[in-house]
Amino acid sequence: MSGTVLVLGGRSEIGLAVALRLVGRGYRTVVLAARRSDDLDEEETTLRQAGAATVERVEFDADDVAEHRRVLEELVTRCGTLDVVVTSFGVLGDQERAERDVAHALAVIHTDYVAHVGVLTQLANILRAQGHGQLVVFSSVAGMRVRRANYVYGSAKAGLDGFACGLSDALAGSGVRLLLVRPGFVIGRMTEGMKPAPFSSTPDQVADATVTALRRGRAVVWVPPVLRPLFAVLRLLPRALWRRMPR
Repeated sequence: MSGTVLVLGGRSEIGLAVALRLVGRGYRTVVLAARRSDDLDEEETTLRQAGAATVERVEFDADDVAEHRRVLEELVTRCGTLDVVVTSFGVLGDQERAERDVAHALAVIHTDYVAHVGVLTQLANILRAQGHGQLVVFSSVAGMRVRRANYVYGSAKAGLDGFACGLSDALAGSGVRLLLVRPGFVIGRMTEGMKPAPFSSTPDQVADATVTALRRGRAVVWVPPVLRPLFAVLRLLPRALWRRMPR
């Protein structure tokens, strides 16, 4: 297998971990798209050591929605077809600040929802034209039932989850598949300093589950799997109890 993997959010621990595993499965070209793309030496070295024949870097600002189309079209011109696209950018934000600062709340929503809608719509059109490709979208259990403790971030993930489900259905029969990943609390840079929640996972565990689901042609994967039945029950929890749930 020799294909191209595009990681939108080239510094993401999960995105890089997924790319490393795909390189291990025979993909030879990886494109890392991120802001300050000239500062991705460590990520490029890691991928080359894992066996990537080509590592490209692309300047990409997820929040600059107006530039998505140009960036992606130029990338396709440079690299040819895209086989797997991983959208791994995002921000956690500060819930307490977001409750006071409208601009911060909107910034979280823009990055975690609006920017994803924009880039996924562009990508869906590109991959449809190719007639093949796989999209990987990272949702979160935070969007399955939004909690008072992180409702700004959770609401963005709820919107993204719904959009990705609809897009997956829209892509049926086109040759393009979308994998929606729903991890729980991930212990990594984004959550550094926070107390891990029950059933936490690491970026490597999320990446393992993601690549396995891609190989099996799954549409949705929960990480860890126990979260799926757990949230089936938690959705039924009375609201008075639910609002006391921690992050």
